[in-house]
Amino acid sequence: MRRAGARAMMCVAFLLICGCSPVTAEAPVSAPVVHISPALDSKRARPDRGLLISASGGTLSNVQVYEGGEPVPGRLDGSRTTWRSDWTLKPAAEYTVTATAAGPRGPATVAVGRIHTRPAERTFGIVATTPLPGEIVGTGMPIIIDFDTPVTDKAAVERALEVKSEQPVEGAWRWTSDTQVIYRTRRFWDPRQRVTVTAHLAGLRLPGGVYGATDSTFAFTVAREQASVIDTRTHQMVVERDGAPAQRMAISAGVATTPEYTTTSGVHLTMDKDSPVRMVSPGRRKGEPGFYDLMIDHAVRISNSGEYVHAKNNVWAQGRENVSHGCINARPDQAAWFYATSLRGDPVTITGTDRELVWNNGWGFWQLPWEKWIQGSALHATDDAGGWVPQR
Repeated sequence: MRRAGARAMMCVAFLLICGCSPVTAEAPVSAPVVHISPALDSKRARPDRGLLISASGGTLSNVQVYEGGEPVPGRLDGSRTTWRSDWTLKPAAEYTVTATAAGPRGPATVAVGRIHTRPAERTFGIVATTPLPGEIVGTGMPIIIDFDTPVTDKAAVERALEVKSEQPVEGAWRWTSDTQVIYRTRRFWDPRQRVTVTAHLAGLRLPGGVYGATDSTFAFTVAREQASVIDTRTHQMVVERDGAPAQRMAISAGVATTPEYTTTSGVHLTMDKDSPVRMVSPGRRKGEPGFYDLMIDHAVRISNSGEYVHAKNNVWAQGRENVSHGCINARPDQAAWFYATSLRGDPVTITGTDRELVWNNGWGFWQLPWEKWIQGSALHATDDAGGWVPQR
């Protein structure tokens, strides 16, 4: 009987155990996976493809990329699963990468390593910029970049050109040749601000395996607002500064007996200045009618067709008659004032003649309507409303 009772007790215990809820082992939590392209430890990565870091099974909580001790700019997408470098990578450079991915629960993944980019056998770069670095300019100033190699992929280069101004601005690049591109704002720059231009060319690849060797950055300052209006019919010039008249000048413009002696009408920009400037009649030899060879003081150039605002001691004509070879001349003391106060990029608008300033005569870029200007961009596109869409 004891044995039977003991067996009964064991059966009860067994049933009690079997009647408990079943125990299910939790599935192991896998750590997120970090993917890096080009792969860590690459020795000859292509610089033109940039750097891409992504996470699967989690999100990127921290990405740090450095080259030469400097952080590499990049950005996360909205899902925080992909990070891309903003620009291409430098040739023959070493990049250090630290990327951390965190899952919804469980351990994080940290990827750390180095990437080496391949050197560039053939390179291209910038040979000249306008304005000069640190220059103080007028409100109409264009940005002009000249390259040392014909640019065969203009869209790629244009995407790599970045203009940052302290005041919001709409602007566009226009290619004038295979080696020159010009940036113009839709309206004049707001005065008293700093503008920074960066050409992110390092690692940019052109057809034929030509790479940008280095990035290039320069900055300039837009100063006070000074603009001049010249009426060749009334023979008057008014200079305004910050919207208020600063100087009124009696002038004499081109005599207009020939096209070359006719002052061009339109929006000019002051381009440079010197005192004195030697002025020689184009296409004429000494002794021929109309020949001249003169040294002119306080000359401010406003086109590439020989037009200046300059000093001339022919007070008898100024304010009364147009007698010049195409330039705008003024009383010597007033011309000296204009010379001293002018900055490159100051607008000078001339009216009253039948010869229009051609848009590519000097810096006559404001002669093109905005809709025409942007057609010279390699990234030109329009939205449904007909507005320009920058492709950045």
